[in-house]
Amino acid sequence: MEELHKAQNPYKKRQTELIHKIAEAAYHNPLLESSLWFHNDVRNNFYYASYLFAAAVDIQAEVSFDRKVAKNKAEAVLLEVLMLQNRQPGTELYGHWPLGLHPVPREAPPHELPVEIMGGLMAYFFREYGERLSTDLQIEFQTAFIHIYNSDFFRKPVITYGHHEAKYTAAKIIFGTLFNDVELVEDGRRSLEETLTYIRAKGMPEYGCLPWFWHWVQAFTCALEFADAEDSDLHTRLKEMLDHLWSERAQFYLQGSWVGAHSRGWPHDVPGDANVLHDYVQFGDFQLPEVMPRTEYAGFLFYEAPANARKVALDRNIPVEVAKVTQKVIPTVPESQPLLHSYAYITEEYAVGGMWERVEEFDNEQLRWTYSLPLSGLDGTNQLYFFNPGQGYNEGDLRHQSRYGEVLFHQSVVMELYPVPFGEPNQLIGVLPKGEWLQKQRALFGKVGNCYFAAYLSHPYELIDRGGFIEVSAEGLPGGIVVEAVSVKDAAELGIIRFEEFANKMIGQPPKFSVGETNPLQADYTSLRGDRLQLHTGGKRAATINGNPISFDKYSV
Repeated sequence: MEELHKAQNPYKKRQTELIHKIAEAAYHNPLLESSLWFHNDVRNNFYYASYLFAAAVDIQAEVSFDRKVAKNKAEAVLLEVLMLQNRQPGTELYGHWPLGLHPVPREAPPHELPVEIMGGLMAYFFREYGERLSTDLQIEFQTAFIHIYNSDFFRKPVITYGHHEAKYTAAKIIFGTLFNDVELVEDGRRSLEETLTYIRAKGMPEYGCLPWFWHWVQAFTCALEFADAEDSDLHTRLKEMLDHLWSERAQFYLQGSWVGAHSRGWPHDVPGDANVLHDYVQFGDFQLPEVMPRTEYAGFLFYEAPANARKVALDRNIPVEVAKVTQKVIPTVPESQPLLHSYAYITEEYAVGGMWERVEEFDNEQLRWTYSLPLSGLDGTNQLYFFNPGQGYNEGDLRHQSRYGEVLFHQSVVMELYPVPFGEPNQLIGVLPKGEWLQKQRALFGKVGNCYFAAYLSHPYELIDRGGFIEVSAEGLPGGIVVEAVSVKDAAELGIIRFEEFANKMIGQPPKFSVGETNPLQADYTSLRGDRLQLHTGGKRAATINGNPISFDKYSV
């Protein structure tokens, strides 16, 4: 009966699908001379080997490979990964692994990051599959856990309420439980309660932070697996944390996309959502992509989101506005922690959202705002946005915005002005999803999926086909942009039946830009719905909607 229940469980079914797809890739991918698949990140070898081993020992799985060969290959990689741990007590980063392994893995120096997430996942893998491993490999895993525990890497206080500390907190519970360290478990409990209290009251400082949000989810799901079953209080707190995380995710979810601003993101999620495996298992309302840039443990660890969160994520029939406030943590300036207001407008066909304020973020890997489309059925990226490049920007890496920008968000419209001073990079870069696009001198009109877009620029531009998306490039800022979206269905209700009709209508109602050598800049625009929007750079939050200044009264954590 239990096996039948598992077979009918849609979450388990999708996890099994992931395990088999990743295992097939792992089996057929040749190993390097180092007996590993990857040198870019030690963790990817552990993940691939985990999936390959799991599929090899699942006798009910339909696989294309020889199970014995697969099992041996997985064990060989697992052993090689374990042997890269620094096992010399008293040395720097004792108990840790290297991160990058090029050119010779065994000579790569240890790094502080891998053990944060991989240590707990290793403990989970060993708990689930340890009895099926070779005796030598069992010994090496157990030895690795001793060194992790003795390294004390997790014995750190909670200061910034970010993903590193979340993983330390989970590791305290996991390794405290493994080694019967009551004090360590209690430290983890305190850190968990402190973190949960903060993010409930003041929001997550790392808003939309990918892929690190998924480290939170995996770490605390893993901790829940290890927590003493008789410790009901700890179980309750861990479930409350996971409920909160999945509720946060659900609010910004649209068929695989993560709507709105991102404090940080990796190139595989900008300019297109690609780290989607946890979403796929949880929600399953989009097509699983062929390319999976971060496998991690979506196929193994799972916690079902609360019913109300799932309803929020999956039922987008009625457009909603999500208005949230977050208190940013800046440890170097403890007396002044800025409030950040995020806005999102989410419909069934598209979503748009961003952050009103701009602050410095780690490595400036941020995305201020974006339009997002459902993942399924698109030929390339699902995001549309514009930005003025700033610190860290390199051609092809479409993050790293400058600090020059004033924004206005109102339902389907985004306006941004760029008061770039003389001597600063004056580029305007845009990303357009693949679709049908009509070019005008200072405007673009497009149809992508079930959505129309109008994008107006203050300056002439050129387009560059980047394969999965179209890049817009303009010079000569200061200036600005205005973008409006409307679903094909909503356009029909306004009497607009075809793309050509949409383009003709929008050509006739462009925004008015006031752009000169000196500030202030200004943009005036009347939306399809008739709302009068004005944005200028003459003062803080200098934006009005139908003559009314922007109000943040409705914003809450």
